[in-house]
Amino acid sequence: MTGRNRMTSAVLLAWLGSVALTGAAAQAQSSGGGNPLNFLDSIFGNTPPAGNRAAPATGPASGPAPAGSAAAPPWSGEDGGSGHPLMTAQAIREAAGNFDACVAAMWPDAQRRNISRDSFERYTAGLSPDLRLMDLMDSQPEFTKAIWDYLDILVNDNRMARGREILTQYKPQFDATERATGVDRYIIASIWGIESNYSTQMGDRYVVNSTATLACVGRRQAYFKDEFLTALEILHRGDLRPEQLRGSWAGAFGPTQFMPTAFKRFAVDADGDGRRNVVDNPADLIASTANNLKKDGWQPGATWGYEVVMPKGFNYMMADRKQMLTLAQWHEMGVRRPNGQPFPRSAEKAYLLAPAGSEGPGFLMLTNFRVIMKYNPAEAYALAIGHFADRLRGGPPFVQPWPRHERVLSRSERLELQQLLAQRGFYRGTPDGQFGSMTREALRNFQASIGAPADGFATGDMLEKLRGR
Repeated sequence: MTGRNRMTSAVLLAWLGSVALTGAAAQAQSSGGGNPLNFLDSIFGNTPPAGNRAAPATGPASGPAPAGSAAAPPWSGEDGGSGHPLMTAQAIREAAGNFDACVAAMWPDAQRRNISRDSFERYTAGLSPDLRLMDLMDSQPEFTKAIWDYLDILVNDNRMARGREILTQYKPQFDATERATGVDRYIIASIWGIESNYSTQMGDRYVVNSTATLACVGRRQAYFKDEFLTALEILHRGDLRPEQLRGSWAGAFGPTQFMPTAFKRFAVDADGDGRRNVVDNPADLIASTANNLKKDGWQPGATWGYEVVMPKGFNYMMADRKQMLTLAQWHEMGVRRPNGQPFPRSAEKAYLLAPAGSEGPGFLMLTNFRVIMKYNPAEAYALAIGHFADRLRGGPPFVQPWPRHERVLSRSERLELQQLLAQRGFYRGTPDGQFGSMTREALRNFQASIGAPADGFATGDMLEKLRGR
């Protein structure tokens, strides 16, 4: 083991037992001491493929970068789709007109976070409201992707090949992190690949400008005020420079897409150089992502879940997050792994997910799946992360086919389905064209009432049945 790797491992073990770097990460010191890793051969120095590259950071080291990509479309000037009073075009214009005063009014809060006046003035100078974010915040796409299309895009041969290169290239950092945290390296590599396609799609908006805009304009100002002030803390303490703080429209940055407050809670200085750099320092990036999962409850040595086959006539009302049963109990109900292998830990509890209904594969989701969902609360995302990690480990594709003949309902059709379910007394929410647990439960109850498999899978055929055709 090299001297540097010994230091990395020792630092990782030290921060695991340190309260200062978990509950009080805000007290981290600014950069100093130690030499950065050599990135000449790393992905951060490579030129990403054309069309997959975020715009380079162009802001000066001591001040803000531009609000967004030069090619970004302007704000539509229309009311937001949410119908929220703060998302009307008039309210947006009025808030934008008060933007400078809004930012200035946050100085007392910044001061209470020990941000100096000099830092506050330096990092807020030249900010301007990026109103395009209002359209992005309230966007309601007419069409969404089927889960199998989503998985095809995210878990593909090119991404897997790059992921294996990453695992080899940064093996010492993955080794040290896995020893210190117990978090599976393949999950970390999977998050890195799916969140940013291995640092080629990290977003190009200046995080301070985006979070300042959202803190002063729109319907989630309280939430984004915290993100904005935390972004200023990151800059004031010297962990990152302004040109490194570029990311998504909502302020997530770096290869594994930390929000500023998540950075504050979970980022660690794994290599001991005095900075917590989750943007272009692989040691810090890998360790910080693992720390996030560990603090969210990751179970070392356990998997995220299993692909399963349901028996004929299975009651799909059991496919519900609230139905947590042991793997032994699921086995007693006839639920099996498609390869015939037993469940290794039969006492573990899991819930059944059937994302494509009775025509597609089922999955028993364990504790680590719920941990992944804390990183991003979407089942399709968490399934992609888990499956990609298994593929990087050398595992096979899913065994059972997806019902690729089924088309995804448009938003107008989803809205109609909810309205028809409401008319029949099954749906008690407000129809909005967005499917969640309430819609799935209502659809399952309708399916059960007509003798169909109650799997909650919204298809064109089910919409026709609701229409009475």
